[in-house]
Amino acid sequence: MRLKVAVVSSALTFAILCLFSLVIGTLAEQRIRTGFDDDIRATAADLQDRLQDSITRTQSSGEVQLNTDPLLYVTAGDAAVRVVDGRGGVRFPTTGSVDLGPVTPEGVHDVGPYRVVSRPLVAGTIGTGSISDPLGQPVAQTFAYVQYGKPESAVATTINKVRVFLAFGVIGGTLLAFAGGLFVARRAMRPIAGLTRAAREVARTRDPDVTLPKPQANDEVSDLAHTLEDMLRQLSAARGESEAALQRQRDFVADASHELRTPLTSILANLELLEAEVNGEAREMAGSALRSSQRMRRLVADLLLLARADAGRQSPKRPVDLSAIAREAATEANPLAAGQTLSLDVPDVVPVLGVSDDLHRLVANLIENALVHTPPGTPVTVSTAVRDGDAVVEVSDRGPGVPPELRARVFERFARGGGDSSTGSGSGLGLAIVRAVAEAHGGSVDLTDAQGGGARFTVRLPPAAGSADERSAAPSTVFRD
Repeated sequence: MRLKVAVVSSALTFAILCLFSLVIGTLAEQRIRTGFDDDIRATAADLQDRLQDSITRTQSSGEVQLNTDPLLYVTAGDAAVRVVDGRGGVRFPTTGSVDLGPVTPEGVHDVGPYRVVSRPLVAGTIGTGSISDPLGQPVAQTFAYVQYGKPESAVATTINKVRVFLAFGVIGGTLLAFAGGLFVARRAMRPIAGLTRAAREVARTRDPDVTLPKPQANDEVSDLAHTLEDMLRQLSAARGESEAALQRQRDFVADASHELRTPLTSILANLELLEAEVNGEAREMAGSALRSSQRMRRLVADLLLLARADAGRQSPKRPVDLSAIAREAATEANPLAAGQTLSLDVPDVVPVLGVSDDLHRLVANLIENALVHTPPGTPVTVSTAVRDGDAVVEVSDRGPGVPPELRARVFERFARGGGDSSTGSGSGLGLAIVRAVAEAHGGSVDLTDAQGGGARFTVRLPPAAGSADERSAAPSTVFRD
């Protein structure tokens, strides 16, 4: 924008100066030429007067005598002077005369490189032998002409100097306008540059509670700064209201999920008793209700875990053994295997500081996700280790892997990639819970391709104090359906 303002201002200045120079140059050229011609006329008239006073006529023969001494001071410069008689003979100078063309009594005219003026010399009013009119009065007689010429190079040099001066004026004025445009534009755009930096900072930090720089001048830029600041204040207030509403919703979901656990536990206990007491069709109905209630309890537990994570409610963390949690989760998930081979590769102890139930849910969801989304006969491996200073749990399989279109949102809530909806993965919350638990424990979860094909989910957690980056030798455990 600064460059555009400078270019536009300099272009306008250039156009104005060109028009001004054209007008002034034309007028100045005309004035110089007119002054040059006037100077030639004045000099020629002075020569005419001087020569006219020096004309004499002899008494006996009436011959006209002309004293050419007044012409010597004129011919010393670059001017040229000739005296031509009525028959065209050159009377002065007699040799080496410059050809000033034929006599033209009217005005100034060009002859080669000269501007020439011709003035008549009159004789006939002096002494005897003069020509008289019928009344006997003497009649003036033009016997010669004085021609005065001056080269046009002098006026051309002056005109060229004027043109050069005007050209330098146009160029200098344009450059000054460009520099002035840059300076003015920089001063004018400085507050906008400050607003741009502040806007970038808001975009980087997503924090609208910033104070925008405002120019001291009460102009449009100042109005823009105040308007943007008011807008950011309103956005901050709206964000605060939205966050408060979301927090109330999280608290409500967490509280509601917690409160639902008690009646669901009671319903499950009653359904289990009822299933044991009835037979036939009633037993099947009770069993179906029991299975539905179990899924509901699992869903409520998932919602409670996510709601607590969103609300920032964390249970007290204690030192736990990640290897033991992985073995328990694999043992519980083994009945879900449909012909798959579930293998354990864990050391004796991988200590972490965390919530045992939440970590159990994390590992169980990863195992169930692998079992549900792989075909029968697919090997699934669960391993734990202390690696690069982190406690690591990995669940990998040799299945089809995660589709590329699902990788970017596989850890989002309610993201489904197929599978049996009767399991925890079917709700679309399994991997979302994995990420929530990992982040709540200060860790992370990544999805990569397993060696030989399939998917590998790797969870990294901070180890408990005193753990070593070593893996204890422990026999692997293999579960088969």
